[in-house]
Amino acid sequence: MKILTTILTLCFTVSAFTQNYKFGKVSKEELQESVCSIDSTADAAYLFKYRKTYFDYNPNKGFEVKTEIHNRIKIYTQEGFDYATKDIRLYKSPSGVKEDASSIKGYTYNLENGKITETKLTKSGIFKSDENKYINQVKFTMPNLKPGSVIEYKYVIVSPFTYNVDEFVFQHSIPIKKLEASFEAPEYYNFKVNTKGYLRVVPEIEKRYGTITFTDKYRSVAPSGGQTSYSNSEVDYTKQLSKYHLENVPALKDEPYVNSINNYRSSVKYELSYTKFPNSNLETFSTTWEDVVKRIYDNPNFGGELNKTSYFKDDIDALISTVSDPATRTMLIFNHVKKQVKWNGYYGFYAENTRKAYKDQVGSSGDINLMLTAMLRYAGLNANPVLVSTRTHGVPLFPTREGFNYVVTWVKLPDGKVALLDATNKYTVPNILPFRALNWQGRIVAENGGSGLIDLYPKTKSNNAISVMAKIDEEGTLEGSYRSVKTNHRALSFRERYNDADKDDFLEKLENQYNGLEISDYQVKNDYDLSKPIMESYKFVKESQADIIGDKMYFSPLFYLKTNENPFKLEKREFPVDFGYPSETSYRFIITIPEGYKIESIPEPAAMALPDNLGSFKYNVVGKGNSIQVAVSTQINQAIIIPLYYESLKEYFNKFIQKEAEQIVLTKI
Repeated sequence: MKILTTILTLCFTVSAFTQNYKFGKVSKEELQESVCSIDSTADAAYLFKYRKTYFDYNPNKGFEVKTEIHNRIKIYTQEGFDYATKDIRLYKSPSGVKEDASSIKGYTYNLENGKITETKLTKSGIFKSDENKYINQVKFTMPNLKPGSVIEYKYVIVSPFTYNVDEFVFQHSIPIKKLEASFEAPEYYNFKVNTKGYLRVVPEIEKRYGTITFTDKYRSVAPSGGQTSYSNSEVDYTKQLSKYHLENVPALKDEPYVNSINNYRSSVKYELSYTKFPNSNLETFSTTWEDVVKRIYDNPNFGGELNKTSYFKDDIDALISTVSDPATRTMLIFNHVKKQVKWNGYYGFYAENTRKAYKDQVGSSGDINLMLTAMLRYAGLNANPVLVSTRTHGVPLFPTREGFNYVVTWVKLPDGKVALLDATNKYTVPNILPFRALNWQGRIVAENGGSGLIDLYPKTKSNNAISVMAKIDEEGTLEGSYRSVKTNHRALSFRERYNDADKDDFLEKLENQYNGLEISDYQVKNDYDLSKPIMESYKFVKESQADIIGDKMYFSPLFYLKTNENPFKLEKREFPVDFGYPSETSYRFIITIPEGYKIESIPEPAAMALPDNLGSFKYNVVGKGNSIQVAVSTQINQAIIIPLYYESLKEYFNKFIQKEAEQIVLTKI
């Protein structure tokens, strides 16, 4: 009897602490938890993350994709409140076909005086909006949030776009205690499964059966009047179900110099490969890169747009009629498009309507760069579009149309020189693409629909050469003049920030960046002359730039311009460091010391290099009389540094930061 009692007691204890993930069944234990059990630094965590995506047959519309979502999230800190806001993006086509979100239900749970209270998400807290012509948005924020709250919500998305199944994401910026997901597709749809990330994710596969019932309507004809009758017929088919179960998934936190953290997030993408319906031919979508590119090229909004010339013919004829040099023709057409058509902020590699974009002087990335390609071809140049995935969109590791969301233009001149052009940005020049487009490799699409890979990263360094002439007084105040010369991507970045900004705001931000730097006589040269580097200059005053202890003065030779913090803090990094482009920053300082002081000591010269010529650091300080000369150079020679070199890179930054922090010592005469 005692044994039976013990067993029953044990069973009761286990069941009492077994988590119930049914919607609405939040426990006191979940509400009482003050720190995440699998990550003590987490501001929030998924207690339960559930997704079920399946194909459902609608008698009036055919197959639709349904996705059921149920999330339960624990909020540990006020910073975790961000995870209580949900944005649901719903796609729509220009023809009016769209996705729909319904059955939205949510509660916020709190523990008050030992009792669980719940606050309902009301209809007035759910907001619907049209983001743009392709996206609708449903947004809600859970009510009555407090540190310690548990929020729970669920909803259903119905999509007519059976060829596009949203990615299954198994890792987020907060940890996940328990995850369940499933995907079910009928035999008529064949999907290729693409996985990424460092977690081991293996589905359980099941075969199931389904039935579609068709109802046919008949109307008989008779002298006394017709009669309507109905008959049903059924079609049996098979379905494949893939189920995923994960527990204690660690957070994937963004790090400096990552092109897109999504590239390394654990996920599964179901990419439609082909469809085969009864009594129909097989239709392929994305099996190989050749299939992908051919399908894109054959679309009238891509390949068809490259053949249209009538809307720009007269303008281009007038522009290049007296010019035969291919390079000059290229630049004239490139600058014409940049001036004529403004980018509307829409990404995409298909054109919406190049003729309309040219007339209205505004268009998408597809409109602008396909138009540019067509104009260059019309002018007799060897030009092709290049499919690109922007940095935030990720890297297309597998043959997929959805892996691309942008397009630029490639042109090859008779002398063999090749240039990449992007006319969406008025400050770009050949081979200096906007930073958003610097993402591994693009796929060039030839006139016949063939394709090949092309590196998007530049080979030429972007430089920032800084010269400072200054004097420091006996109270540690630094006064002098600053001048910098910026080239390539450094110049592009500056023009983007400066040219369209309010100049007073720009200067205020610059002064705040250096904690109270006082700037006067600020000038910028070549801000709109893209053929020349940016030249920036100003006079400055900066207090408290030296420590004065007794009869000695201590200061860093780079003052407020030295690097203070190593951006690389992880002990181990499994994904590449992506700088975007190779670069060099050089400093030349001439410092006049105060009267009555002499140089007691200066830092020793130093030089170091990263393995395989990936980068280098040179440092030299020379003092003579009342003058000190400083020369510092840092170079990163590759846009991408693979994880193999991460420890070396981290140590490289540590050493040059320590070196720049070394101080010059002056003593009173």
